[in-house]
Amino acid sequence: MPAPPTIKEIARRLNISASTVSRALHDHPSIGLRTKMRVQQLAAELKYEPNQTAIFFQQRKTFTIGVILPELSEAFFSAAISGIEDMAGRNQYSVLMGQSHDEEEREKQIVGTMKKHRVDGLIISIAKNTKDYSHFVSLQQAGIPTVFFDRIPNLADIHYVACDMISGTVQAVKFLLSKGHRVIGMINGPEKLLASRQREEGYIKAMQKHRLKYDPTLVVSSDLTREGTDKAMSRLLSQKRKPSAIVAFNDYVALDAVQYAMKKKYKINEDLTFVSYANLPISHYTAFPPMASVEQFPYLQGQRATEALLEILSDPSSPWKKITLESQLVVHMP
Repeated sequence: MPAPPTIKEIARRLNISASTVSRALHDHPSIGLRTKMRVQQLAAELKYEPNQTAIFFQQRKTFTIGVILPELSEAFFSAAISGIEDMAGRNQYSVLMGQSHDEEEREKQIVGTMKKHRVDGLIISIAKNTKDYSHFVSLQQAGIPTVFFDRIPNLADIHYVACDMISGTVQAVKFLLSKGHRVIGMINGPEKLLASRQREEGYIKAMQKHRLKYDPTLVVSSDLTREGTDKAMSRLLSQKRKPSAIVAFNDYVALDAVQYAMKKKYKINEDLTFVSYANLPISHYTAFPPMASVEQFPYLQGQRATEALLEILSDPSSPWKKITLESQLVVHMP
């Protein structure tokens, strides 16, 4: 198999310097039209292709963005990666992706792999079980810009894109109050997640706004597994003040909670009503979808995170990107 043609070969055949060939191939204004045409014609005849490795080395860029997500199988993250890839593609960047499967150690390993592959920057939605943020700090130290989205670590100096979960929760609780519910429970996510804290803050704010006493026993946590949600439901439904409505961490948690309630002979939307977050398409195909769900715009989050990362790559001195999108309650059953 013959070796691929090089700039040096084109230069030798045309009896000009390799630097002249390089500039002609890049339409440099210092090269005359006749020389450009000769170089580009011969390059086409020889089926010359640029050496990307050499270009990357010269520009100190790989034009690759690393993306780390908890689970690509979740509709939310599938939509987010579409937003990331679309924006990256429009800017001639490739995407290298890894899934943490919500495991901290796996997340750390992927961060290490991305560093070895010399990605220009990273977009990350952290694993639900991540408690140690040292691998994110190491990215800053290595000079690899990182933009977090949706699931954000509780760190001060970071770039991020997220939806306003406080506002979204206020809207969700207000909707339930308008339906006559006064004892409202919440199945929150892991305490380490910033989004969990924001949901609880919104819950408390909505209660206080409507002059209702905040009862901390009505806010329980799930590790987002079916078993974790079953335990959370058991705790809520064993309270003296049993909730007539529950705000669930996301649509998946709501669906698991509905299954648990049905096993306990609760009539959904009569004895017990649910609202949730994410507004995933899958919930529309179930017998008992949440009455309402907070839209978190995953495609837009992915798009804006990529846009922010590209801006940082073009200007490393740009200020911290802290982008909050307004959430929106989508009512399924008025």
